[in-house]
Amino acid sequence: MLRVIGKRLALLIPTLVGLSVGAFVGVRALPGGPAVALLGEKATPEAIERINELYGFNRPIIEQYFTWLGRLLQGNFGSSIQTGRPVTEEFANRFPATFELSMLALLFAVGIGIPLGYFAAKHHGKFTDHSAVVASLIGITIPVFFLAFILKYVFAVKLGWLPPDGRQNPRIDATHPTGFYVWDGIITGEFDAAWDAVMHLILPAIALGTISLAIITRITRASVLEVKNADFVRTGRAKGVSNSTIRDRFILRNAMLPVVTTIGLQTGLLISGAVLTETVFAFPGIGSFLARAIFTRDFPVLQGFIIFIALAYALINLAVDVSYRFIDPRVRVS
Repeated sequence: MLRVIGKRLALLIPTLVGLSVGAFVGVRALPGGPAVALLGEKATPEAIERINELYGFNRPIIEQYFTWLGRLLQGNFGSSIQTGRPVTEEFANRFPATFELSMLALLFAVGIGIPLGYFAAKHHGKFTDHSAVVASLIGITIPVFFLAFILKYVFAVKLGWLPPDGRQNPRIDATHPTGFYVWDGIITGEFDAAWDAVMHLILPAIALGTISLAIITRITRASVLEVKNADFVRTGRAKGVSNSTIRDRFILRNAMLPVVTTIGLQTGLLISGAVLTETVFAFPGIGSFLARAIFTRDFPVLQGFIIFIALAYALINLAVDVSYRFIDPRVRVS
């Protein structure tokens, strides 16, 4: 097991090097530049030159890259052009919000997607199956930002059941020792603050997790359909094994490998794909900060975000690979 983890971490090094080059060159290929974004289109050439000199944007690109790479290896991602604060500090302040949102969206997708996919496969060809297939197709095709606007308009503006934006009601005097608002409310005994934070998460989590829900439903359905008619399942039924054992140990456990892979991929997508959702709901996470960074050509933030997402994907895929051995002992990860 330790050898597998070591191999995966070693393969991460060339991946990050290639991504660092791609991120550095790709970000600088964006039209305009940070100086124009900061000063406006009417900025004088002298003012633009001063900004470029201050941040080193007028140096040769090779020199800029190796300067940035050297700082990156020291854990220095640079400072945000928008705020002037270190990128790591900005990410640390906003990561708890995005993490809470992504985890609730993942819980929504997995908690509904796997049971729905299983029941669709169990009732294959019937109304339940057709309804699940149609619903999953609709979930995949609706754009996230459009669904976010619909949910916000109906449940927040019209019905008033849920808050329309933000992360917590500013009137609540809550303590935030960790930055994870729900957890902070629980450990400090401020349960009203924790509940309010959950209420603010519901609409953006549904909007963010709907596509993942649809994909997990379809993958679970296809995987269960493949397994439920296997010889070992028919043998178990012939020997009188209980339905719960057939469902849990014979079908679901053997159908979980492709589902777990999908969940791992969707987890990375939820973290990296929160830009539109956080923007619509004015949610102060990494996604909304990244959206502003794109418009202001905030190179350090954009580069840091790409490296952060690469690390997140690598660690999630490592966790998925390790989980294979626990789900199915026949699988040997190398």
